[in-house]
Parts: sequence; C-alpha cells; structure tokens
Amino acid sequence: MLNPSEFIKEAIEKIKDEIGNEKAIIALSGGVDSSVCSVLVQEAIGDNLVAVFVNHGLLREGEVEEVCNIFENRLNFIYVDASSEFLNALEGVEDPEEKRKIIGKVFIDVFEREAEKIQGKYLVQGTIAPDWIESEGKIKSHHNLALPGGMVLKVVEPVRDLYKDEVREIGLELDLPKELIYRQPFPGPGLAVRVIGNLSEEKLAICRKADLIVREEIQKEGVDKDLWQYFAVLTDTKVTGVKGDERDFGYLVVLRMVASVDAMTAYVPELPWNVIRTISKRITSEVPEVTHVSLSISDKPPSTIEFA
Repeated sequence: MLNPSEFIKEAIEKIKDEIGNEKAIIALSGGVDSSVCSVLVQEAIGDNLVAVFVNHGLLREGEVEEVCNIFENRLNFIYVDASSEFLNALEGVEDPEEKRKIIGKVFIDVFEREAEKIQGKYLVQGTIAPDWIESEGKIKSHHNLALPGGMVLKVVEPVRDLYKDEVREIGLELDLPKELIYRQPFPGPGLAVRVIGNLSEEKLAICRKADLIVREEIQKEGVDKDLWQYFAVLTDTKVTGVKGDERDFGYLVVLRMVASVDAMTAYVPELPWNVIRTISKRITSEVPEVTHVSLSISDKPPSTIEFA
C-alpha cells in the first residue's frame, strides 16, 4: 500500500540525485499528474525547474485561462501559445495513432526550444503506469512516450509507477487544491482524439461547445463525483435532422461517461436519464452543426475510455 509521505520523501531525494544542479523543464498541463510532478520537482531543485504550459490548440473551453490563473503565481511558469504549429502539423491527418505521434514530436520540439533558452537539460513528464502499460501492450501510444530518437533532453518521470488514485493521494499530501486533484483526466493529445477524422478549427469549436455543455450539466447535478471522465466526442459521421421546418444534415456527437479507479478498467454506471436528455437537448439546440446525440455504453475492456 502506498505511503504518501514516504513516497514524497524518497521521490524528492531521487530527483535531487538525478537532476543535481542542472535546470529542468516540465510539461505542465494543469492535470493532477503534471501538477504533482511540478511540486515534487520544485521541492527538489527549486528555481531550477521551469514549468512550461503549452497551448497546443486542442484544449477545452476556458482551459488556458484556468491553468494560467492557478499556476502563474505558484511556479516558475511560462505560457507558450504553439497552437498554430500543432494544427499545421496535424492538417489532413485522420489516423489517431498518427495524431499522437505528431503531437508528441511537436511537443518535444517546443520544449527543446524552451529548454535551450534556459539551458535546461532535463524534461520532467507526468507519465503514470497506465500510460506506459497501454503503450507497451500496443493498445495505443501515449504522447509522453512518443519521443523522437534524437531528443536532446533527458527524461525524468517521478510518478511513472503510480496509478491515478495514488497520484491523487500524493497531491493531497502536498496540499494541492482539491479542485485540481479531482479534476477529470484529460488526454495529452487533447481534443485531437475526441474529434474523429480530420481536424479543423470548426470541428474543434463544435467539440468544445458540446464538451462544455456535458461538463456543466454533469457538475450541476453532482454526478461528476461518481464519474472518472465525462466528455463529448465529435464523430466524422453526419446524419439527417430537422431544424425548424427544414431538413438538416449535421454531425453525430457521442457522450462518453465512465467510472473507474485507475483507468485500467472502466464501466458505464447507471446515469440519470433527465441529465442525459438535458445534455442532448442543449447540444442539438445550442450547437447548430449537430443533429444527433448518442450515448456510449461500452465498458473497458473491450473498449477504451477515449474513442481514438
């Protein structure tokens, strides 16, 4: 069983030994994994850590502002808007594995540029056990692991052997805000794996609007406390609908809501039907490009939590 205080003590000593007096950067996303890593490494090497928050253009509605507000006065923090760079690299790419690899490479390119500015030699990542287990099992690659062979930075992964529930225990021990610790996991590739097929600014905007509605209604009803993740997927399928008195031909959005402990397995719990209906009605009325909303009821396994 994990002893949080003992883990923190050992992790800090290990980080000190590994990084020494060199400078390091961390890929800070605002999720619990990278946030815990940021605090652990800061405890170990202090101002020699630079927390870099990259906007890859694939974040949820309001996420840039939220992350900046939480961390810009807490860490040695840098915000980098690289959204155009990522979206240009992803243009025309449909395959989700290819998306992940491209995102991983561009992430490293961005971080290496930032590291060069501060003469950093180490890249700290919030990789946790399910990330590398799924990658080694060839279920899907994780952006933290899709590193180019010629990478200059040395990788440090302080919570590599932990599961999400254990990382949250560490976060509580480190006195991180509870709203951050229990924030639902968000994939590193962001909305790139929740917009099926080709990416475009229009599709990303549709997905953001639908996802925001899901989050608002789930949190308003208090159902979020029983769920691991809850989000909207914009499919590449179009279906006929009726808007006003006219035929419409719009996108199909799928709702994905699962309960889990460590993300290795997950199940779809019984969900309040009134919440599902409200979400569906709001999406089809407030997001004009969407004509149909469906609900995914598949557990993991055989499905994965993310659609792509």
